[in-house]
Amino acid sequence: MEWTDEAILLGARRHGETSVIAEMMTKGRGRHLGMVRGGRSRSMQPVLQPGNRLEVTWRARLDEHLGEYRVEPVRLRAAKLMESATAVYGVQALGALLRLLPERDPHPHLFEALDVILDHLDDAASAGELFVRFELAVLNDLGFGLDLEQCAATGARDDLAYVSPKSGRAVCRAAGLPYAGRMLALPGFLLAGAAASADEESLAEAFRLTGFFLNRHVYEPRGLEAGAAREGFCQAALKTLRSGVKPALLATCANSA
Repeated sequence: MEWTDEAILLGARRHGETSVIAEMMTKGRGRHLGMVRGGRSRSMQPVLQPGNRLEVTWRARLDEHLGEYRVEPVRLRAAKLMESATAVYGVQALGALLRLLPERDPHPHLFEALDVILDHLDDAASAGELFVRFELAVLNDLGFGLDLEQCAATGARDDLAYVSPKSGRAVCRAAGLPYAGRMLALPGFLLAGAAASADEESLAEAFRLTGFFLNRHVYEPRGLEAGAAREGFCQAALKTLRSGVKPALLATCANSA
């Protein structure tokens, strides 16, 4: 068995004296592990860093084996990702989200979205918006997608302001107002066709929204916790907005997620 694909390194752990087990998010084959011989050498260590984009060739006698990777660098951005707290936490949090998916299950749209977000983690405000959309995409791929297109009670597509914590569906302001205390806020920037970017309040609401459904449908049933990386990323992104940095709206990036 042998194949070649584009990949983004999620992590690597020591294996023996000189090798590593590399965890890749590949474009066509999903999250996929393999051994890299000599991966702990001086020449390979800068290449095998989380966030780097690589071309990989995987080879094994049988498909179910761990196999070995041969890697070639395509875009080495790990050094840049070490420059801010948002980026450091962001790389870890994105990897943790992808580990919720079954290994070797293809998700090419998530690969493309991951590549875009990694390129913009130095812009914490925009990265916050993209991260929320990435979480929504992961929820959808896990079978727990939210319906934010129309009101669950009336079918209206205008003035959507809430999300039902029970159904994960949007609710318009008029229908949801009597139950506002039990509803989750629906940030305006997540609405279809929204022209406004997130501010500190709406981004915090978005983090609460996706965090609620991840906990309810994924983490709690599996006996897991969201982890410190997500919390660190959320706090860093909100701190940047609080400082007055204006987020850039990356429409094409949002579509990828």
